[in-house]
Amino acid sequence: MKFQPDSLAGTNTVSRHEPGAVWVNGTRWDSSLLLPWRGAVQAWAPRSAADLTAAHFDALLALKPELVIFGSGSRLRFVSAALYRALIEARVGMETMDTAAACRTYNVLASEGRSVVAALLVSPDG
Repeated sequence: MKFQPDSLAGTNTVSRHEPGAVWVNGTRWDSSLLLPWRGAVQAWAPRSAADLTAAHFDALLALKPELVIFGSGSRLRFVSAALYRALIEARVGMETMDTAAACRTYNVLASEGRSVVAALLVSPDG
């Protein structure tokens, strides 16, 4: 028995992921992206954890999330709390996981109607 629908009207969902690509609502993304539960999916400049700056996380506040799921690429890579200080100060939660796990977690939270944004690092090496 299935307990949740494949998609919810007006909610963005990850329909597929693989090393170097993520599909959102059936559209392939070959670059890092910001995926809000509702609204436009946006390209995100960093290609790896080494490229991240505080400004990349500051931009997330404009999407008004209650929680950010950070997909750090093919491996779990934690970033310094100084980079996401603006989220901490705004009392926005942030969880870090590899990008594949972030996609799955994002889908569950979005299907529950949560105000979640996935910040996903997508690079050719996975």
